[in-house]
Amino acid sequence: MAAYTVEDKTRLDNERTHAPGHLDLLEAHAVFVLREVAAECERPVLLFSGGKDSAVLLRLAEKAFRPGRLPFPILHVDTGHNFPEVLDFRDRRVAELGEDLVVAHVQSSIDQGRVTDPGPGASRNRIQSVTLLDAIEAHGFDACIGGARRDEDKARAKERVLSFRNAFGQWDPRNQRPELWYLYQGRVRAGEHLRAFPLSDWTELDVWGYVKREQIDLPSIYFSHRRPIIERSGMLLAASEWTSPLEGERVEEADVRFRTVGDATCTGAVRSLARDVDEVIAEVAASRVSERGATRADDRFSESSMEDRKREGYF
Repeated sequence: MAAYTVEDKTRLDNERTHAPGHLDLLEAHAVFVLREVAAECERPVLLFSGGKDSAVLLRLAEKAFRPGRLPFPILHVDTGHNFPEVLDFRDRRVAELGEDLVVAHVQSSIDQGRVTDPGPGASRNRIQSVTLLDAIEAHGFDACIGGARRDEDKARAKERVLSFRNAFGQWDPRNQRPELWYLYQGRVRAGEHLRAFPLSDWTELDVWGYVKREQIDLPSIYFSHRRPIIERSGMLLAASEWTSPLEGERVEEADVRFRTVGDATCTGAVRSLARDVDEVIAEVAASRVSERGATRADDRFSESSMEDRKREGYF
């Protein structure tokens, strides 16, 4: 048997040094999923909310397809109750990339009588489903690529990487295709479409780690800033034109940041002094509650579960 030499040790050390890390493996799988969807589907679209997950998804799409243009447009479903910082970020980021942005407006669905306006100050999150399904039909999209992760909610934990929707846009968690050994079946029949989730296996901490590694720009509301807030049912809602104090409530100034982005009427902030990525990562590592569970009123207090909403066509 040959002796173990210094050269052998050097070679093994080099192999360990260049071995792919956790984020490398997540990135490689996400890029693979993006390319598979682009290859298998005729007209995919990338869903973009302006939040951290969709910002990471957009960076992964760059890695998958640059230096060419993305093989799909970018779609934002606009509730009309958006944080202005997020809309500014959305427009700036899309302009930097030179890609096509499609905006589907919930207000248009209300004006057309497709959905009922929930009223001033009420969340429009649930009725986004109709706006999304109408946009899918109008543009002929057969795949929607989203940034949802399994660790966000128990309903999303049931979902496959390629999650199929029937001709009515509905999801049946009991009728999904197996995905053994990372083998995916992207075929859809006329009228059906699929939702693709390249970040399924990522966690909130993975996302922030990737944001740090790739130096990804994010909306300023993800970092500590001072703003007027209203404490309601244990949540800190941003005081705005859509959210004003109810009887017994008051507006106060506080140092806060947001862990997730959504309809401003139901997206809560957390008290925080984390002003950069490293400080946010430290906070996330210490947290024991998911960002949606901690800061989304539609998940905490809605009469319908996430699974019910997803059955209707929700993201």
